[in-house]
Amino acid sequence: MILSLQEQQLLKRQVAEAAVAYIQSQSVIGLGTGSTVQFALEALAQRLHEGRLYAVLGVPTSEATATAARALGIPLTTLNDNPQLALTIDGADEVDPDLNLIKGLGGALLREKMVAAASDQFLVIVDESKQVQKLGLRSPLPVEVLPFGWRTHLAPLAQLGCEPRLRLRSDGTPYVSDNGNVILDCHFPDGIHDAPALAAALDARVGVVEHGLFLGMATHVLTATLNGLYIQRRERG
Repeated sequence: MILSLQEQQLLKRQVAEAAVAYIQSQSVIGLGTGSTVQFALEALAQRLHEGRLYAVLGVPTSEATATAARALGIPLTTLNDNPQLALTIDGADEVDPDLNLIKGLGGALLREKMVAAASDQFLVIVDESKQVQKLGLRSPLPVEVLPFGWRTHLAPLAQLGCEPRLRLRSDGTPYVSDNGNVILDCHFPDGIHDAPALAAALDARVGVVEHGLFLGMATHVLTATLNGLYIQRRERG
């Protein structure tokens, strides 16, 4: 469904505020990255300020999230100090019917995947425009690679059925992640036909640091639609 910008912003705020209800006091949680998560940060900060939540520590998945959380007064910690998290709240670029995801258009896919993997529950918050029947139909798949020899990945990635493009900043220079790597955005004209096989091929490639396929990781997907909110649950594979 195509939503107007005003509708998207309204749904993002609604789903983010609903997600904060899953946070419990005296817990350590993962804080995702992106515009929807920003609304969740604001709602969390308000609950902490009002005393409805207390003793909550956040592990940010990006420098941008860390900066935003500090500005809102949300206490932060690190994954090294807290390697097991109760919950992570994050957005997604695409969600398929099996709750598999594409993430990483915000550039934080590596830290997002590490934090999600360390969490007992991974709550994904999206609006209905992010729901797809097959991954890759609307969003490119981000693949984070080392800057050294990044061009060596282009031909092998193309053999996997995509059109890889180096992500650039607005000034034409390469986008660099918080980890100092570059990102290849892989466009699949007909979508991704076999996501597990693609993930395995990317995982096996030397120089690929991480990719944006989050398969079997989400425990909950909370979706905001023009007709209301609904939640989907699944056991981790």
